[in-house]
Amino acid sequence: MQRVTITLEDTMLAELDALVVRRGYQNRSEAIRDLARAGMRQMQEPADDSNCVAALVYVYDHERRDLPKRLVHGYHDHHALAVSTLHVHLDGRNCLEVAVLKGAAASVRHLADHVIAERGVTHGQLVILPGQDDTGEVGRD
Repeated sequence: MQRVTITLEDTMLAELDALVVRRGYQNRSEAIRDLARAGMRQMQEPADDSNCVAALVYVYDHERRDLPKRLVHGYHDHHALAVSTLHVHLDGRNCLEVAVLKGAAASVRHLADHVIAERGVTHGQLVILPGQDDTGEVGRD
């Protein structure tokens, strides 16, 4: 292992110390290693032509004119990518949906970008993970 020195603002250090306690790490270094691993995994999205699995999480206003219909049509236009959808009513106007997607990374990103860009979608995030390769093996770090 290599030793590195980093500089953190007082508030960030306090947040890190709280995370160490909350998650039961033995020390700050363990927490920082886990955070670094998670950050690096997040930055290593699959190449456009590789298979992936993904969760598209978004909140939308179901009262927005024709938005639910447009979202459904978008999924029907990409029916080969959609595996499953969870729909939750948050309040009288807002719904949360979690769509599980599977397919070529470029196609998954395209669908996610389209959904998130719809007028009336207030929050959206795509979590994308490597899928199976031709041998059936799941991608790893």
